[in-house]
This record gives sequence, C-alpha cells and structure tokens, in this order.
Amino acid sequence: MLPVEVPPILLLLQLLLSPTSAFFPNIWSLLAAPGSLTHQDLTEEAALNVTLQLFLEHAPPGRPRLRLEDYKGRTLLADDIFAAYFGPGSPSRRFRGALGEVARANAAQDFLPASKNNPDLHFDAERLVQGRTLLVGALRETVVAARAFEHTLARQRLGAALHALQDFYSHSNWVELGKQQPHPHLLWPRLELWSLAQVGDPTCSDCEELSCPGNLLDSTLLTSGYFGMDPPKPPGKCSHGGYFDQSSSQPPRGGINKDSTSPRFSPHHTLHLPAAEVALLASIEAFSLLRSRLGDGGFSRLLDITPASSLSFVLDTTGSMGEEINAAKIQARRIMEQRQGGPMEPSFYVLVPFHDPGFGPVFTTSDPDSFWQKLNEIQALGGGDEPEMCLSALELALLHTPPLSDVFVFTDASPKDAFLTNRVESLSRERRCRVTFLVTEDPLRAQGRVRREALSPSRFEPYEAVALASGGEVIFTKDQHIQDVAAIVGESMAGGLVTLPLEPPISIPGETRVFAVDRLLRNVTVRVHGDISGFWIKSPAAQTSLDFLFHFGIPVEDGPHPGLYPLTQPVAGLQTQLLVEVTGLVSRQSPEAGRPHFSHVVLRRVPQGTHLGRVLLEPVGPPERGLLAASLPPTLLSGSAPFSLELLGQDGGGRDLRRTAPQPCSVAPVLLELSGPPGSLAPGSKVPLSLHVASFSGPQDLDLRTSVNPSFSLTSNLSRARLGLNESAWGRLWLEVPDSAAPNSVVMVTVTAVGQGASPGPPTHAFLRLLVLAQASQDQLETPAHSAGRVLPPATPTLLSSTLVTQGRAGGRVVGRAWWGTLGGALFLLGCSSW
Repeated sequence: MLPVEVPPILLLLQLLLSPTSAFFPNIWSLLAAPGSLTHQDLTEEAALNVTLQLFLEHAPPGRPRLRLEDYKGRTLLADDIFAAYFGPGSPSRRFRGALGEVARANAAQDFLPASKNNPDLHFDAERLVQGRTLLVGALRETVVAARAFEHTLARQRLGAALHALQDFYSHSNWVELGKQQPHPHLLWPRLELWSLAQVGDPTCSDCEELSCPGNLLDSTLLTSGYFGMDPPKPPGKCSHGGYFDQSSSQPPRGGINKDSTSPRFSPHHTLHLPAAEVALLASIEAFSLLRSRLGDGGFSRLLDITPASSLSFVLDTTGSMGEEINAAKIQARRIMEQRQGGPMEPSFYVLVPFHDPGFGPVFTTSDPDSFWQKLNEIQALGGGDEPEMCLSALELALLHTPPLSDVFVFTDASPKDAFLTNRVESLSRERRCRVTFLVTEDPLRAQGRVRREALSPSRFEPYEAVALASGGEVIFTKDQHIQDVAAIVGESMAGGLVTLPLEPPISIPGETRVFAVDRLLRNVTVRVHGDISGFWIKSPAAQTSLDFLFHFGIPVEDGPHPGLYPLTQPVAGLQTQLLVEVTGLVSRQSPEAGRPHFSHVVLRRVPQGTHLGRVLLEPVGPPERGLLAASLPPTLLSGSAPFSLELLGQDGGGRDLRRTAPQPCSVAPVLLELSGPPGSLAPGSKVPLSLHVASFSGPQDLDLRTSVNPSFSLTSNLSRARLGLNESAWGRLWLEVPDSAAPNSVVMVTVTAVGQGASPGPPTHAFLRLLVLAQASQDQLETPAHSAGRVLPPATPTLLSSTLVTQGRAGGRVVGRAWWGTLGGALFLLGCSSW
C-alpha cells in the first residue's frame, strides 16, 4: 500500500509507433544505434505535450479554441501547434530555441567534466537516494531561477533535472520490476524510495553475452548498475554494461542499462522502448509540475511559448540625451498600445540606464505597465561629458535579455569601457541577440558634448564590432531625426523577421546588388544609411515564418554512447558538424503547394563576403521536422575571422530559396570549458569550479583571466597555459560566496583565454551561471501528502586538485554517456498537481 495517493495520469492518447517508421533521428546522435530513443527527444516530446495542453485549456486571442481530436494520430510539431494557436505564419523560432537550450543542457550532463562521471547525476551505482536529492534540487532551482526571470539558468537546470529523471528509468531496474508508470515518489523529496537494495544484497548474476535479459536476481529490490571503476563495483552487484563499461568485465559480467536498442551498448536493449515510454511520462509529469508552480505565464516565459520578441533598452541618461530618451519612450508606448492583448505583445521587458561613471541597475519585468512606469521615470540629467559606460550597461542587458532577442542602445557618446568589446561580442553570440546602436553623434563631428580629452574619430569602432558580431547595426543620426530613426525598434520586433542575402555580398562602386524575394516573404524592408550620393544597403529584412536555427557539435566516437558534444561555436582544428533546424514548416499546408527545402549551406567571410565553401546539407529524419546536418571540414574553419551561413534551397514550386543567419559565426582558437557544482550555491560557502582548455590546431600560449559578477572573491590555480597540438590543461577555481550574498540571485563567472605572441587569435570566453539559493521554503518542498523517509546529502563532486596537462587524440576527452536515439509521435496529457 502506497503511503500517499499520487496524482493520476490522464492518458488521452498513446501513439508510440515502430522505430523504423515514426521515430525521429536525433540531431545529436549521428552515430547512434538505429531506432534508439534520446534524451533530447524525450525532452522535446514532453514539452510539446504540456504546451499543447496549455493551448487546449486557453482559447487563443481572436481565434477558435484548439481541439484535441485534431491532433490524434499526428506527430506533434512546434510549427503546427504554433500556427494553429497564434495564427498562420506565427514563428516558433524562440520556442524551439528555448527547447534547444533545455535539450543541450540535458546532453551536456554526459560531457561536462564536473557531471559526466558523477553517479549521483545519472542514478548509477545504487545512488538512488542521492540522485533523487539532486534531481529535486535541480527542479527547485529551475523554479527559483524562472521566478527571478533568469530563464537561461532555469533552462540549464531543467535540462540537468530531466537528464537525471530519464536516466533513472534506463539505468535502474524499475521497468524490469514490471512498472509501466513513473515512480510516484521520485519527484517528492520527503517520500521514501522503498525496497532499495542494500550494500550486501546481490543483484545480478554473471552474463557473458552481449544481451543479458535474465541476469537480475531479485524481483522486488530497486537497484541500478555501476559504471566504470569509480566507485568500484561490490561483489554481486550489477554493472551498467555495454562495450565501454570497464566494470562489466568483472563478475558478475554484463549489465542492465536500456540506453539503446543495440546489445553492444545496452545489455537490456529489449526493454529500451518500454523504459523510454515511462521516461516520457515522467518528463511530462515534471513539466506539468513546473507549470503548476510557475503558473501559465511563468511557464510560457520559461519555454518562450510566444511568437513575440522581448523589448530591451539600454539608455544613456546624460543631460544631452533628452530627445533620444523621449524617442525610446514613444516607441515603447507605441509597441505596447498596438500589441496589447495580441500574440505579438512583448512577453518580457529589460531596461538598463547608464552614464559616467555608473550604469544600471537592470530592471526586468513581464508587466508592460511596470516597464512603462520605470521608463517614464528616466530623465536626462547631468553628466554631460564623453565617454560613457555603455558596454558595461550593454553587457548587463545581454545577461538578462532572453536569447534570440533584439537589444536597442540609445546614446550620443563613445564607450569608456572599450576593453569589454570582445567579451560583449562573445556574449551577444552566445545569447544569439542582435544589438542595434542608435547614435546621435556623427563620428566626424568634433563639436557637441563637453570632453575631458581629445577623442579619436575611431572611438565608435567598439559599437561597430559588437553590431557586426551580433548581426545588428550602428545608425548615426541627429537629434532632429531620432524620432524617425527610432521606428527601427518596432520594425525589428515584427514577427518572423528574416535576413536575405545580397549578391555580391559586399558593395562594389558602380555595381548593382541584387536580392531575391521568394513567394514565402511579405513586408520586405530595405535600410539605406548615409548620404544619398553614396549610400549602402544593409541586408534587407523580410517577414516569414520560414527561418532556421543552428548550432555546432563535435563528433564523439570513443565513449559508451556515440554522439555530438554541443558547442556554441566551432573550435579550430576539430571536425565540426553544423546542425540546422528549419522553422516554419507547417505540415498542414496544402499538398499542391509543395514543401520548401534546403540542400546546401554556403560559408562566407565577414565582412568581406569572400566565398569559403559550399557544403551539402543532409536531411535527418522525416522532412516535416526540418532537421539538417553538414560536416564542416577544418580547412573551411581555419581562419579566425567571422563567417556567415547562407542556406540554399527551393520552395514547393521549384524556385530558388535563400536564407541567411542573422548573426555571423566565429571560430574559437581553443576549446574552453568551465563547469561548477551540480547544485546551487549557499551564502557563506566556498565553491570549487573546474576549468579545462585544449588546443587542436597547434601550439598556444594563453593567459587565462577570470571575472565574476557580482564582485565575489574568485581565485584560480591556472593563469597561464602553454599547450602543444592536442594538449589540454586542467585547473581549479574557488568562488567565495559571502554571507551577505542576495538569496535567489545569479552569479556569472567568466573565463577568458587570451593568446600571446606575435599573431594571437581572438580571445575565447566561457560563461558559467550559478544560482545562490536561499534555504528552501515550505511551499517549494511541498509534497502531495504525508512525509516519509530521510533524504541523504549528495556526495561532494570530484574536481582536480592541481593543474594537469595531458596529450591525446582530438575530442577524446569530451566523451560521455548519453541516451542516443529518437522519440516522436506520442501525445500524453497529464493532470497537474502541486509541487
């Protein structure tokens, strides 16, 4: 008899089809066992189910209510449900981008040094109670971060929680015990995990075959397998199993994992699909619990369930900025009034003022009235000299602005903090945010503000560098024209804005430049800057739902589960995969219209436009999913200058189709990884962090610089690294969190690798977000009913105590354990309950 009655699962429809016809291949699992199921697809399927449930319960503004019967027998696609709820052409790009953040954080648990070998994070080695503690803690951190509008950190913690949750059903014997529903106590910290195998209980018999269907000894005790040699496997205990598990060669041989359909990787491969089905139900339950704790608005912001962009302003508040501040207010008011209550109403607002010598504080809200009140309080007062702390304010805005958003900077001064240029460039690329500077200062003019010293005509180059890196613009104008120019704010926030390529990509005097307008576009905009006698054209923007997301990965072949290690940018010397996700492919369009598709990707040097290469895009899975992959040879990525991505294809009628990524990409000279503890930080604690830097393109002499925001004490034992080809350096950092640290706040740690010598490459940055968590309140730990059992504290994560330089094959140390494969075509809706 269970101590509590758990919330019932409302199973409306179950459509798990055969893996050969209906399961989507995973974009991370290029080397997976055919027909296997993945962490990423379990995560995306669960999120789509709960999102559809939210849509079914709330009638869309001005549109008919969605009906469940319209989705029976269909594969759930984000583009389809967005078009049905928000209207045809409504972009799902931000929603799919948010899901990608969660999915990549999920996969990263198998690659990051601080997490890949920790059995508590994977429910290995019978660390079931400890694993449940970290799982519930990660979900609690997700709630706290989301409530603080720290959605990037919330998605990272959610990905970690879902990884552990899904691992439980693959790495334990829950399914072998005959269970077909999720464990009713796994998400509740005060309920006992009953019938756990103890240290002296033998759990497995010896199995010398790849497939071990009958090697479990006891039919009632809950256990999980040991992986590798740390911790060592006690006599009589089960191994994880698989080709790369060293413990599986020690008696009792074999293992019990259900990670894939291949006996080479999974001794219990025949139970892979049942384990994935229960893991999917558990993932839906976790999403539903988050929805109940955050409310529908908070849950929608967590997953960016909206076609609208955020509104993010960085405002110079010195005395000469009256006209510019007024223009920002007019544009903000116009956007809020025109879009109020509609699908394109901004879901989030960010405001950061600056002057000299100060900047901030940042103001964030989801309430348009609160934003307008705060914006209306800003006045242009004092501080009329140049330069100003613009990049510091912009960095603060980028840290709090949701990914795939626009940030608008209003100023008439150059930056005093130009030393932040590279870091802000890197942060804008990591956030995929486009930065537009509206500067009421002609760079050739000398009159205007009071200046403490003569200023260089090139003083605005940091703005141009950030704009180039982020895909934005620097627009110089005058006070009398700022009202008209500021209209770019509303234009840039139009839904479904895409960038079209120009031919030739750079301006040649006297030569005509051409762009193609395909039949899927509407509202084409061309921006002309400068004097009419010598104008230039910014790549024209147009509105359409057909767009694409992209990211990169390193193929990993020599670990327990082959796949791709996710990266935000390519690394010099490494074979890199480009992974493309086409958005706006609505499956319900008329068959006669045909389906648009992309076949190649063209790489061009930025800003020169030099053609670097053209690479074939290979479809991954059924065409309606829009997943494509391309192998980018290291020779294409040998330079340090940024490059652009341009997709080539055809629409349904066979006519040319082209799309360009809004932001250029850059190649990192080295691989730089920064990871922290598996849980949150506590005020008054000293926390170890792990640092790893590796070179795969040749010798590197690197300075490693650290910073932390807020200004906590941060020390490191690795400040310089001299690396040869395929060499790595490992170091340790210590972060001291003061007693006075604000609870439920975020700490950002940044490590920068700066090359030394005659021709250093661009700096490489690694960012790590950590949550300072107050003592858990009663409602955050609320259980469905009676409390039972004690939860043991997690084990301390193992980190290297000194610097270590190692040499080996490129990519050999980023291997980890992942659950590779796919899952699709399932619709499960769960009733919500309190958590």
